[in-house]
Amino acid sequence: MANQTVHESPSAHQPGLGGLVWFRADLRVVDNKALREACQRCERVIALYTATPMQWHEHQTSPIQVDLIRRRLEVLRQQLKALNIPLVVLELADFHQIPEAVLALVQQHQLNHVFANKQYEWNEGQRDDLTARLLNRHQVCFSAFDHDCVIAPGEVLTRNGDPFKVFTPFRRQWLTQYRQQPPQPEARPAPVVQNLPDALFSDQPVSFTYPEKSSVDWPVDEEAVIQRLRTFCLEKAPDYHQRRDFPAVDGTSCLSPYLAIGALSPRQCLSALFAEYPFCLDEPDSGEFSWCNEIIWREFYRHLIVAWPKISRDQPFQPWTRHVRWQESEALLSAWQQGETGFPIVDAAMRQLRETGWMHNRLRMITASFLTKDLLIHWQAGEQWFMSHLIDGDLASNNGGWQWAASTGTDAQPYFRVFNPTTQGERFDPKGEFIRKWVHELKDVPDKYIHEPHRWPQANGLNYPKPIVDHKAARLRAIEEFKAAKAQA
Repeated sequence: MANQTVHESPSAHQPGLGGLVWFRADLRVVDNKALREACQRCERVIALYTATPMQWHEHQTSPIQVDLIRRRLEVLRQQLKALNIPLVVLELADFHQIPEAVLALVQQHQLNHVFANKQYEWNEGQRDDLTARLLNRHQVCFSAFDHDCVIAPGEVLTRNGDPFKVFTPFRRQWLTQYRQQPPQPEARPAPVVQNLPDALFSDQPVSFTYPEKSSVDWPVDEEAVIQRLRTFCLEKAPDYHQRRDFPAVDGTSCLSPYLAIGALSPRQCLSALFAEYPFCLDEPDSGEFSWCNEIIWREFYRHLIVAWPKISRDQPFQPWTRHVRWQESEALLSAWQQGETGFPIVDAAMRQLRETGWMHNRLRMITASFLTKDLLIHWQAGEQWFMSHLIDGDLASNNGGWQWAASTGTDAQPYFRVFNPTTQGERFDPKGEFIRKWVHELKDVPDKYIHEPHRWPQANGLNYPKPIVDHKAARLRAIEEFKAAKAQA
């Protein structure tokens, strides 16, 4: 990410100062550093959200996630209105149009300071850098804050002062620093005392020029989101480590969509967890620690894309993996995308993704391994397909997961370890409950054959494909291909 031009002002309230709060992936009024700073420093405050459909398309942002953002903006607008702050929603084509649009809005309302929370992806960093430079030329300050992580990128380092490349030592150091001074969520700011034209407080429905897919199954009002967090902590967290891998079981938090768009912060998550289980960090075998571990994984992937910007630019972390001779087969890729591979657990997961925009984490690993190892198709094809369908699409976490599965990333799955999709199904969906829910053709297949339905004596009557690849042969082929690629490095 480019170094952002950041001009900080004193925290004290400054008479006559007008501030613009630029919301991005932080759609909340609680625990929002940029919003709080603007309210503390400025007499007048206006909020902005910039929608960029062409950029969304370029980044493969899913229609269901855009719909979640749209609905959350309606909530955010009302929350800001209660703080006497209007929200302006601008639809622009892409990031290139943002600097001039922000400047125009600032000049229109005679503002002199823009506040934002940093985004760590490469394009977003370039966007902020260009915006800051333009604003600075017009004597407008731009302040960007590290608030997307519990501990900011660049602050968890090895003894030599380098970023970590492996998760376990990163976690150890992260926990050491967290224990020293646990960051707490910041409170909702007090309402701003200002007189603004009523016309600024729009009640027009938010809409975007973008393909639509309803996210209505995911509530976006503040009370519902916080209740989901509390319910998980109280009812599911203690058994999280034992139930999280079984897709037929409601054992995960399902909070990642809210973290992805910033309706919820990682500090809020940890604060809610530790309020119920204050000593869980001392119990590494507990479900509560296991869930905290997932928050740290999220941090790890964000720290990585800052330390190694190439990750945001379609590059593998391990340079030698550029020599892997990936296969190109539209037929095989399509079979994977549509859930027609003949491997029930893979097909069930892919159909769930297409229909709902959601996929269980264990299934993400299984389907990613299948595409990159069994089919030997480039991980980027899978990464892009996931982003274009996931309601919780997030570049750092999605890319990190795909490069882990493809053995191209940091701290990745060793290339010679290849998930067996059949045994994975047998282990994590033993009775085929999840499979039958999504692969309706298999609803009458007995448990004994649910993971290999082509072996069922009555399989000829099934309208279900036979396996598109022989796993044992595909596994050996993948290992040999990766071995050859590494030898070229």
